[in-house]
Amino acid sequence: MFKNIFKNKNVIITGHTGFKGSWLTVWLLMLGANVTGISLEPKKVSHFNLLNIKKNLRNNYYVDIRNVKKLEKIFIQTKPDFVFHLAAQAIVKKSYQDPRLTWETNVIGTLNVIEAIKKTNRTCVAIMITSDKCYYNKEILRGYREDDELGGKDPYSASKASAEHVIHSYYKSYFETKSKIKLCSVRAGNVIGGGDWSDDRIIPDCIKSWIKKEEVLIKNPYSTRPWQHVLEPLSGYLNLASMMKNKKILNGEKFNFGPNQNQNKTVLDLVKKMSQYFSESEWVIKKNNASIKESNLLKLNCIKAKNLLHWEPTLNFHDTAKFTSEWYKAYQSKKNIYQITSQQIKDYYVRAKRKKLKWTK
Repeated sequence: MFKNIFKNKNVIITGHTGFKGSWLTVWLLMLGANVTGISLEPKKVSHFNLLNIKKNLRNNYYVDIRNVKKLEKIFIQTKPDFVFHLAAQAIVKKSYQDPRLTWETNVIGTLNVIEAIKKTNRTCVAIMITSDKCYYNKEILRGYREDDELGGKDPYSASKASAEHVIHSYYKSYFETKSKIKLCSVRAGNVIGGGDWSDDRIIPDCIKSWIKKEEVLIKNPYSTRPWQHVLEPLSGYLNLASMMKNKKILNGEKFNFGPNQNQNKTVLDLVKKMSQYFSESEWVIKKNNASIKESNLLKLNCIKAKNLLHWEPTLNFHDTAKFTSEWYKAYQSKKNIYQITSQQIKDYYVRAKRKKLKWTK
């Protein structure tokens, strides 16, 4: 995969103990990378802890990305060839409850990571992960393109739009010409899959309720989202990083990674599809708290990734729900979590290879 470009390379992942970060960590370890993780300490029940992979990392640091001095020291010591920045405060509801933490983590934290990369003064490819919510949401049907207006009405969305401005300004100021460092920003959202235990997310809410044989409360049943399995955007990030190594034209670009346009489904669609895999699964629709505003429609346009990176999604909506459900069923049956996670990465690769996607060669 990815032309073996990550084998024996030093890779830093910020947010490696999080949902997406832990999946990316497993994938890069499978690719033979020397992975250093920087993150807050995970909760007791987390995908990262269930994987039991801390011993396989080159280094494991529980450090807040708001601490620039510690970050710079780690980056200088690690000498990264690749950086994947995922660490963030990613919950919309929490952004209302603690906006300062959200802004400091998502904006100043991103700035600190780029400063730490800059201090290494070595050849490095950096993938800066933001969110589909960085777009100023006008609920347009065509899907947001990378050059659409940025912004947000809630603290989380606004902080992610601001992080994009930080990334772009650093690229224009320091990395556009004659720099050893190349960086891109990538946008994906509404990622689902096994191992997500976050609060106020529909899949974890369903699983936690159904395991206890309780009804799950649905607050925004008809909101439409670009649901995709966690491996979809991760394949995009890895594909982009592998291509950036030798293609200067990609430096400073921005990319969306999302499902096909016809895969935009409502929250209720997703709950119904997931319920097919759980015998005792019930739900009740509850009116949403009016003080927390969420968009009804959110779509991404991924034509740029398809044209420039030859990337496209692998799984359809049915497969996405199936992969996700099978992971949680394996967890419920107390099966080996590393085994089910790594096997799903292999299965995903096989499906992508059948589609003859360029990154599988």
